[in-house]
Amino acid sequence: MDRLQSLKVFVAVAEAESFAAGARAVGLSAPSATRGIGALETALGVRLFTRTTRQVRLTDVGRAYLQDVREVLANLQAADEAATGAAQTPVGQLRITCPQEFGRIYIAPIVTEFLDRHPGVSVDVLMIDRVVNIVEEGFDIALRIGPLPSSGLAAIRVGQVRRVVCGAPAYFAKRGWPRDPDELISHRVMSVAPLNAGRQWRFGPGGEHVVRVEPRLSVSSIAAAIEITRGGWGICQALSYQVSPDLEAGTLRTVLEDWEPEPLPIHLVHIEGRRAAPKVRAFIDFAAERLRQTAGLNWKS
Repeated sequence: MDRLQSLKVFVAVAEAESFAAGARAVGLSAPSATRGIGALETALGVRLFTRTTRQVRLTDVGRAYLQDVREVLANLQAADEAATGAAQTPVGQLRITCPQEFGRIYIAPIVTEFLDRHPGVSVDVLMIDRVVNIVEEGFDIALRIGPLPSSGLAAIRVGQVRRVVCGAPAYFAKRGWPRDPDELISHRVMSVAPLNAGRQWRFGPGGEHVVRVEPRLSVSSIAAAIEITRGGWGICQALSYQVSPDLEAGTLRTVLEDWEPEPLPIHLVHIEGRRAAPKVRAFIDFAAERLRQTAGLNWKS
């Protein structure tokens, strides 16, 4: 096995945390992958993995090496594409990560339309409610909701959403309409992770007005929370895009609008430089246009 193939096997095994699964990903047998990794470790003079009967884990050296190898392979792919003329045509697999509900509502239809336009591209979308390190985990693009920390990544703003408190008209008819955040202590509130996993709800432009609530119910699914709220059991906090169909239909109403925090920005984040391949640039341009045309995301330049 040559050095380049060994590097590809190393990345595949590291991502799968399994020699068998990593070997399948690159079209090899498990013994071939094991021999390739063994030869690579011998050449480097270090252990890249710790192995047990149940687990395959990267060593500290292996984790650092993985990031460097991904960079090498990405640059090599970019060079190959430039040499073959593919640098102008979106081709290959595109890996995207985004919040689960946002992905279901907005990203999924954008992706399918993009695939129809670019037959040489395939897309893998991870919809998950955690911040994914796109460099370490091998993603091309991430959609982020909220302020961005300093990083070496490129970001393009495509919209914004509000953090709203909502409930069913029947609930408010029975329990009354809160006119001040402090009145929430007398209401039946629901906590939704990760949006408001704690007991402190913040209001005001800078989130300076803090109300300590006592949730009767805590759930990890915003879809479940909205369904329960729609049924009139209580009130919850949500992002405006998550409840916009209910607000339009009148099945939910927002309260305390004058106390809402500043809107949260929405960005598409990607890696700059040669790793911003044609498939990445094409999707960024396509998705940004579609998202900015979506009324519920209230985009401002």
